[in-house]
Amino acid sequence: MKNTIQYFQTLLHTAFALYFGQESEYASLEQIPLPENDLPVLWTGKQLSWEERLVLYLALMPHVSPQSLDLFFILNKNLDRPYTEFGGWKGTSHTGFLPTGETAAFLLALNSDEKRKTVVNLFNQDHWFYRENVLRLESQGAGEPFLSGKLCVSEEFLSKIFHDGNYRPDYSSDFPARRMETALEWEDLVLPYNLREEVEQITQWLEYGQTINETWKLDKFLKRGYRCLFHGPPGTGKTLTASLLGKKHGMDVYRIDLSMVVSKYIGETEKNLAKIFDRAEHQNWILFFDEADALFGKRTETSDSNDRHANQEVAYLLQRIEDFPGMVILATNIKDNLDEAFFRRFQSILYFPVPNQQLRYELWKRMIPEAWLDDRAEELLREAALIKLSGGSMLNVVQSCALQLYDPKAPRKLDLELLKNTIKKELEKEGKLVN
Repeated sequence: MKNTIQYFQTLLHTAFALYFGQESEYASLEQIPLPENDLPVLWTGKQLSWEERLVLYLALMPHVSPQSLDLFFILNKNLDRPYTEFGGWKGTSHTGFLPTGETAAFLLALNSDEKRKTVVNLFNQDHWFYRENVLRLESQGAGEPFLSGKLCVSEEFLSKIFHDGNYRPDYSSDFPARRMETALEWEDLVLPYNLREEVEQITQWLEYGQTINETWKLDKFLKRGYRCLFHGPPGTGKTLTASLLGKKHGMDVYRIDLSMVVSKYIGETEKNLAKIFDRAEHQNWILFFDEADALFGKRTETSDSNDRHANQEVAYLLQRIEDFPGMVILATNIKDNLDEAFFRRFQSILYFPVPNQQLRYELWKRMIPEAWLDDRAEELLREAALIKLSGGSMLNVVQSCALQLYDPKAPRKLDLELLKNTIKKELEKEGKLVN
């Protein structure tokens, strides 16, 4: 990084010398030798043009060496004001010089107006700077020149420099999603055999999907990405399965906070979702929409502006999900509440049932610590497995038992009466009849 900063400082001093007609070691900026370690190529994985490299250096300087841009604070003595051609803008708390498109044009074009067109092309939406979310010009005022926009580097690209590419945005109104984690492993996932096979197909795609498409040239016909629907009663493993899919394949799983996404104001829901999809576009993430029927509900006959607006939201979501190149998982307790147009867009629709007696026995065996059990453990586990509970409810029972058993002076064992009474309370809490 040190060589990169020194190179840019040399480039900037040379640009000022050439612009103001002062003595300079170089006749043009292109003559300045590039640093030995070509970091922009490493960061982008591309062979860069000289112009692209310079713009990247300029955009990164406020983050890596803000003092290197202080030369731009020089005043025009004739007018007692900054030079218009240098561009720049002032931040809210940052006191240094922040570059704009005009700053890039000054360095790239200097006294050549013909090169300004080249500069503008670098910030078009067709350029990979924009397409791959590296940098862009933002916040031009209405009617103001295009190059007056702020030269902004994306958080995603900065993560490649400061965090070795590990981009994990914080939860905020601009990114209403939280990263899901679990201490469990893939082997801890207890599912019915047929459901386990369907989940294995998803993991097969995560591992080999791109290779499969390229081998048989299926990418000509198939859209990118993979879309799943998980449906079934609460506590049956939908969220855990999504978390473990990410953990197994080294992918971050982000759970979308629908309370922050859905808005009563027209256009705001689409805008909030766009923030999530735009950030996830180039990331190896899984997007998880829990209780998806709240957002992806059935469209209704249009009788007023509210119906029309709700239908537009669903149509927008359909399009974004279909175009997303990664994995999207929707989870719902009631499949029939979803709009039918979603179903043909799912590659996998998986039903998560309440575990049967055999699976409940396996879950109890894994959840209940061995230290709680005595020589009648087998009887206790089999009796508990007779009672119909979801995995999530069983976890609640185990936690409640832990609170009742804990005694630092005299550790207690779990007996069948305590376990049954705790299960009874859990069933009553869920509003179920207790036999």
